[in-house]
Amino acid sequence: MRGYRGLKLLPVLVLLWIAAGCKKSPPANVAATVNNRPITNEEVEKQYAVQFPAPAERASEDLIAIQKLEILRSLIDNEIMLQRAEKLGLMAVDADVEAKFNELKAPYTQEEFQKQLGARKMTVEELRAQLRRDLSIQKLFNKEITSHVTISDKEVTEFYNANRDSFNLAEPQVHIAQIVVTPGPEPNLRNLKNDDAQNEKQAREKVDMIAGRLDKGEDFAMLAQNYSEDPNTAPNGGDLGFIPESALTKTSVELRSYVMRMQPGQTSDIIHNPEGYRILKMISKEPAGQRDLNDPRVQQTIRETLMNRKDQLLKAAYYEVARNEAQIVNYYARSIYDRMSGVKK
Repeated sequence: MRGYRGLKLLPVLVLLWIAAGCKKSPPANVAATVNNRPITNEEVEKQYAVQFPAPAERASEDLIAIQKLEILRSLIDNEIMLQRAEKLGLMAVDADVEAKFNELKAPYTQEEFQKQLGARKMTVEELRAQLRRDLSIQKLFNKEITSHVTISDKEVTEFYNANRDSFNLAEPQVHIAQIVVTPGPEPNLRNLKNDDAQNEKQAREKVDMIAGRLDKGEDFAMLAQNYSEDPNTAPNGGDLGFIPESALTKTSVELRSYVMRMQPGQTSDIIHNPEGYRILKMISKEPAGQRDLNDPRVQQTIRETLMNRKDQLLKAAYYEVARNEAQIVNYYARSIYDRMSGVKK
């Protein structure tokens, strides 16, 4: 099992600081409220059990508390976004939910699907409810964020001029994307489905499902965003960017040979290594030399880079504005602060 890493301590400290000033008595079984709508302790515990099914044997109470604070912060953020979607009339309708439900269910037999639900400690009704929330929040983001992001030709030109050297390839490069599935929990999971294989059996079943959907012609980038367990590349559709051929020598001889034989547009078979499973897609192969601004691939790369930057910036700002406008009471954070600081209730 991988170690605990990368926890965002600053938001946790902020939550504790906010909690210190709040003296409202906590309702029974409520971890936090968002505009008076409760998030229960059971919800936090359930998410903790899903994300950390086998906590480290020596995990301290403080470590567990930090992990639960982060889970609760995520639940609070999701509740804020959901309430905004409700207010703007952007809630997913039954047809949206059923379409997504059937899409998720399609690769499995009924028995396999029930096992997947069991691994995530969810019922069919709970999955449908989760899908409605996720689809509604995505509608919100599309309206409030994505629709406002535009890239001008001037911005593309300025980016190219400022980064001209990065488009001069000193040696041949390959542009690759990947989907990663690991046989253990990923603390920093960032795929859209919050889908994380917990053991070897689940990992094999999951990667087989993904491979099956790729064989049916589904989009590689969308599957990577939904299911890849690599937190660094999943948000970008698994894109690893351009990799110099010389860098491939650092991998195994077999993997380098396999990659070099792939053709643009080709998807690999399932690759098994000590870290888990990987599926690669060869996007392009680039010869050495300077790429001109008029090259369509250069234009696409720059626009995608700028779009991602603006989308991330606008989304981060949107979250902060939404938090500022919401009435949040974090009883769990306050209880920790009171206990550790000696503050009397």
